Amino acid sequence: MNREYDVIVVGGGHAGCEAALAAARMGCETLLFNISLDSIALMSCNPAIGGLAKSQLVKEVDALGGQMGRIADRTAVHFRLLNASKGPAVQSTRLQCDKQRYRLAMKSVLEKEKHLHLLQGLVETLVVEGGGIRGVVDQSGVFHRGQTVIITTGTFLSGLIHIGDVRYPAGRAGEIASLELAVALRALGFEMGRMKTGTPPRLRASTIDFSRLVRQDSDPDPEPFSFTTERLPEDRISSFFSATTAETHSLIRDNIRFSPLYTGVIKGIGARYCPSLEDKVMRFTDKESHPVVLEQEGLETEEIYAKGLGNSLPPDLQEKIVHSIPGLEQAKIMRLAYAIEYDYVQPTQLRRTLETKRAAGLYLAGQINGTSGYEEAAAQGFWAGVNAALAVQGRPPFLLDRSEAYMGVMIDDLVTRGVDEPYRMFTSRAEYRLILREDNASIRLMGKGRELGLITQEQHTKLKERVDQIEKGVRHLSSVRIFPVAEINDTLAELNSPPIRNPVSLFHLLRRKEIVYDDLSRFEGWEAIADRAVKRQIEIEAKYEGYIQRQSELVQKMRDLEGMKIPADFDYSVVPGLSNELKAKLLRVEPATVGQAERIPGMTQAALTAILIMIKKRELEGK
Repeated sequence: MNREYDVIVVGGGHAGCEAALAAARMGCETLLFNISLDSIALMSCNPAIGGLAKSQLVKEVDALGGQMGRIADRTAVHFRLLNASKGPAVQSTRLQCDKQRYRLAMKSVLEKEKHLHLLQGLVETLVVEGGGIRGVVDQSGVFHRGQTVIITTGTFLSGLIHIGDVRYPAGRAGEIASLELAVALRALGFEMGRMKTGTPPRLRASTIDFSRLVRQDSDPDPEPFSFTTERLPEDRISSFFSATTAETHSLIRDNIRFSPLYTGVIKGIGARYCPSLEDKVMRFTDKESHPVVLEQEGLETEEIYAKGLGNSLPPDLQEKIVHSIPGLEQAKIMRLAYAIEYDYVQPTQLRRTLETKRAAGLYLAGQINGTSGYEEAAAQGFWAGVNAALAVQGRPPFLLDRSEAYMGVMIDDLVTRGVDEPYRMFTSRAEYRLILREDNASIRLMGKGRELGLITQEQHTKLKERVDQIEKGVRHLSSVRIFPVAEINDTLAELNSPPIRNPVSLFHLLRRKEIVYDDLSRFEGWEAIADRAVKRQIEIEAKYEGYIQRQSELVQKMRDLEGMKIPADFDYSVVPGLSNELKAKLLRVEPATVGQAERIPGMTQAALTAILIMIKKRELEGK
C-alpha cells in the first residue's frame, strides 16, 4: 500500500475524531485508524458532554470549527446549566446524550468528510528516521507513510482491566489493548508512567424502583453548545438521585482486602477529584453517605449509568453494594464496574503545538498526555490536528495563550508543569476565567477558526452581526438617562431595587444584580432585543465591567512576559544562581518565553531575573 498521507491519526476516540476532522477540513489527506470502526467516538464512561469548566472547552472547540458540540446538541436528551445561581465565569453547561446516537452521528460525519479515510486496524510500530516520523506499521505488517502522525490512544496503551483479583489486558471492556505501540514509544526514549481510571456498573432500568428516587428533569429552555445549532431535539430523559447507606459502607470496609486498589495490585495513579467508591468510603470516614446519580444511556436502551458506584471489587460484592442502595434493591447489573490502568507520556516532552520533542512530526493528544475527560481529549485532538495540518502546509503554528482560551490554559499546564495525576480542567486553573466564559467563546475565537478555514464566511458574518448588536445595545443603554423622580423610584421599588439619587444611564442601572435586561422595558428609551444571547452579553458587560477591565490589565502584563522569547539554544548552565533541580526542569520543558518559564514549578523571582539578565546580555553581544 504505497499511498502517502499528510496526517495519520491513531485512535478514533474524542481526541482522534477532532484531530482527523480538523486536518481533513484543512485540506490534508488524512487517515484515521481505530481498532474497531464500531467504537469510533464511543462514550466509554458517562453519557454526558460538558460540565464544570469542561463546557468551556467544548464551546471553544466549536467556535474554532470542531465537531463535539454539534454532535452533543444533535443527540442530547437532558440539559443542565451548572452553577446557575453563581456568576457567569463559573457557569457551565452539561448535556446528557444518547450514547449510541452520539457515536453513530460522529461516525457519519467522519465518513462523509472529503479528505478523510477510515481504516480498522491496530497500529503497532512507529517508523522514525533522521529524527522525524515517516509513518506507521499496522498489525498486518503494512506500512502507511505519513508526513505527520497523531497518537490518541486513550486508555488502550498497555491497558489492563481489574475486577477483584481478575485482571486482563484490554483498552476498555470488550476491546483489545494496544501493547506493541507502548513498546515502540518506550523504544524512542519517551518518559512514561501509569495512570488509573474506572467506570461504574450499568444497571437495567426495568429492575430499578424509581419511585424511591429523587427525580431531576431537564432544564426547560436550554442553550445549545454549538453556534451552528438552530434547533435542539425534543426528546427528554430525567435523571434520578439516590445515595449510599451504612450497609454500603460496611460491605466495602469489611471486604476492602478484595479491592486491587488496596492490595497494591494497581500501580497506576488515580484522580483525587474523582475517587472510586472504595476510596470515598475509606478516606472520608466522617461521611455517612455519598450521592449516586442514575442516568439513562439512551432512548432505546435500558442501560443505566450508576454514577458514584465506580469500583474494582469482585462481581458478588458489586451486586451486594448495588442492592444496598435505596431503589436498587432488585437492580440487575448489565455491565460490571471495573478499574483500568494504562500508559501515558509525560507531557513536558511536548512542544506547545503538542508535537513531541523526540520525533518531529509526531503529535500526542488526549489521555496519552495524562489527561482525563472527553472534553479535554477533544480540545487536545483539535489542537494537534490543526498544528499537524499547518506543519504539512508550511504555515505558522496555531497557539493560544492562557488569556485567550481554556484550551490555552490546559496546553500550557501540560507542557510546562507536567502531570502527576490525571489532569482535569477546573475553572480555578484559569486565572482569567472572568473573560474566558462559555457564553463568549464564539466572540473570542471564531475569527481564528475563520483564519484556519474551519469556520465558513456565513458563520463568521452571523457572529459579527451579533457582536454589532451587543456593541450597539451597550451604546444605546449608555445614552439613555433616567432621573431621580418619584415615578422612576416607584418603578425601581417594584423591581426590589433601591432608589436613585442622581441621574444615571440605563446601562449603569443594569449593573445592579437584581435587574436584568428586560426589566429596563419599564423605562422610556429601552429597546427590545429578540436574541437572548445578545441580551446576556450586554448584562455581563454592565455587571462585570470593572472586573473585566482589571483582568484585561493583568492580561497585558502577562503578554509582556510572553513576548520575551527565550532562544532555542539558550544555555541555562551559565545562568548564575540556578539550582540543579531548576536547571533540569528548564532543560526538560524548554520554555519558549519568559512567561512560560515563570510558570515552571519551583521557579523563583530571583531565578527569573537571572535568566532575563542573561538573555539581555546575549542580545547585547549579538548572539
